[in-house]
Amino acid sequence: MNASLPADGTRQWILRFQGVSHHYAGAQHDSPSVQDVDLSLHSGETLCVVGESGSGKSTLLRLVNGLERASAGEVSVRERDVAEWDELRLRRSMGYVLQSGGLFPHLNTAQNIALRCELEGWEPARTSARVRELLLAMGLDPEAHGKRYPVQLSGGQRQRVGIARALALDPDLLLMDEPFGALDPLTRRRLQSWFLAWQAAERRSVMFITHDLDEAFRLGDRIAVMRAGRIEQVASGPELLERPATEYVGQLLKEFGRGN
Repeated sequence: MNASLPADGTRQWILRFQGVSHHYAGAQHDSPSVQDVDLSLHSGETLCVVGESGSGKSTLLRLVNGLERASAGEVSVRERDVAEWDELRLRRSMGYVLQSGGLFPHLNTAQNIALRCELEGWEPARTSARVRELLLAMGLDPEAHGKRYPVQLSGGQRQRVGIARALALDPDLLLMDEPFGALDPLTRRRLQSWFLAWQAAERRSVMFITHDLDEAFRLGDRIAVMRAGRIEQVASGPELLERPATEYVGQLLKEFGRGN
């Protein structure tokens, strides 16, 4: 996978962290959840952020959509500081996919996907057409699955519906927080294959959080390795293998059977 380049050969970015730190309320000042992060997501690429639990990777997503605010530094979306955005408009301008799918249990599949369209005031016919389009794109039958409730879906189907809902307003930026982490290995592999095919066709800008380095190597154009709130290294998979920047990155590669 290779992110697209503009005519002048420079990479455009859609999301950028500049010197970003974050402290949760009540936490010790000397133990921030995120510290001095510099990171960019290029237009059309998949950036996988990998790290252990508590490394700060999910906090990065929450800083992007305004669920958390940076204690220092600047988070910019489409060349505009997140602090300057209207929070509602910011969140509706991007898709957000959670590990469990995050579906509303009292709404059926079609209603879950349609929700964001309805909040934007779309006409019913336009909303119905979009729901059908997305279900087909996810490999789900609109008639067979559209009326089912989350409890009636498999884990893989719930994740696909969660992705469809995130794409309802056709965002150019997608935030994915360990979207396949709770699935069995076979379903997870199938959804990874689906994601690769979908991204090859769509070329969305995706920030993909995972604790699985193998998943990051398979899906990411670039990989950002986090440890204790800091970025250890950002590179493509081959670059990580050839030149691990820190001892921690080298050890992580060995633990996943990829290092020397």
